[in-house]
Amino acid sequence: MQLLRRPLEIVRQGIGELMRHKLRSLLTMFGIGWGVVALALIWASGDGFEQGQRENWKQLGDRIVMVFPGRTELQAGGRRAGRNILLYESDVQAIREQCPGVAVAAGEIKTWDVPAASNWNAGRFLVLGVDPDYLSLRNLAVGKGRTIAWNDVESRSRVCVLGDSVRKQLFEDRDDVIGSTVQISGYRYLVVGLMTEKNQNSSYDGWDNDKIVIPAPLLRSDCPQNPGIASEGRVNTIIYRPRSVEEWKKAQQQVRRTLGRIHGFDALDEAAVPMWDTIETAALFDDTFRALGVFIGSVAFITLSLGGIGVMNTMMTSVTERTAEIGLRKALGATRRRVLLEILAEGLALALISGGCGLILVALLAAAVNALPMPAFFSGLPIELDTVQYVTLLLGAVAVFSALPPAWRAARMTPVEALRFEK
Repeated sequence: MQLLRRPLEIVRQGIGELMRHKLRSLLTMFGIGWGVVALALIWASGDGFEQGQRENWKQLGDRIVMVFPGRTELQAGGRRAGRNILLYESDVQAIREQCPGVAVAAGEIKTWDVPAASNWNAGRFLVLGVDPDYLSLRNLAVGKGRTIAWNDVESRSRVCVLGDSVRKQLFEDRDDVIGSTVQISGYRYLVVGLMTEKNQNSSYDGWDNDKIVIPAPLLRSDCPQNPGIASEGRVNTIIYRPRSVEEWKKAQQQVRRTLGRIHGFDALDEAAVPMWDTIETAALFDDTFRALGVFIGSVAFITLSLGGIGVMNTMMTSVTERTAEIGLRKALGATRRRVLLEILAEGLALALISGGCGLILVALLAAAVNALPMPAFFSGLPIELDTVQYVTLLLGAVAVFSALPPAWRAARMTPVEALRFEK
């Protein structure tokens, strides 16, 4: 009990000393509390922006690579440069069979400005011809009904899935959309599914909310963009996902070699089949957010350090005012360690109480902000355990280093020096 009573007595004396100078303590606590609030909010804002960007980026597709038709820039096999390279359904099959680094591959065919009408309204939309592999690659999730199945592709069933904006334009707020029919390019299609609403900030052919999805064979026959799409089995884009992020470069080389062998171009000719690699883009995002985190951490440390300077100045003033008291106590037997711990406890109490109040205020502000509707690029203010641990650790370090110099100064005084200073 004696060991426990002594630290509690030191803490009680430190807090009592703070209460003797309420205004000065309050102003100092406001400074460090504001530093904690600024630090936590800046950090949480950075996390919210990063999470929002990552979530939006996944709307395009998770770890996918898009391959587009291009034009050669290098000669290969006696063929001149400048040839147009077109992509075909047979290329998709070759990638599936000859590229072991590729997990899933699908072709995409599309037609812009296709007329579509319901019994209530009409419009012109981008129509995609797809298969289930494509829907998985592009994260085209269905909220109501079902998605396009392999059976629909193989049996050439006239079924469709509507994007959220298409549903609103053709059916407004009606609840009986599933099972209704839509005229697409003059053909009657059964609506079997409705896509979930997407918040996108990246795309290569328009927002997914504005699209209609039908089985690929029917796009070729019912609404081809040009005769080549229907008769030659061409595709607008090939999309694939590598088996692992660690070997995405190897998979990319396999795809280029396979297409180069089929179409007679050099596999090093990147212009022949341009690629949009979301894995590489995600790595650039990681580097950017890592640098942003370092910057935010530096700003937060400087902000909190300024509050620590306030604690140090307050404690220096307190030590100066109590010089005679310290000298008298040491003359009566107080040890250097006891004086050091008392002054240190006073500074730590000043910093930790104000920091705790700051964290409570941050939690209340974050709850209020997160209750509001958020834009697509920002997920709110997530106050995560890592943020709290970082703020607490930094606050403790600032508190110790701020209170230590005045505590050390007080502990080193001799009774004679202290009493002479008072006189």
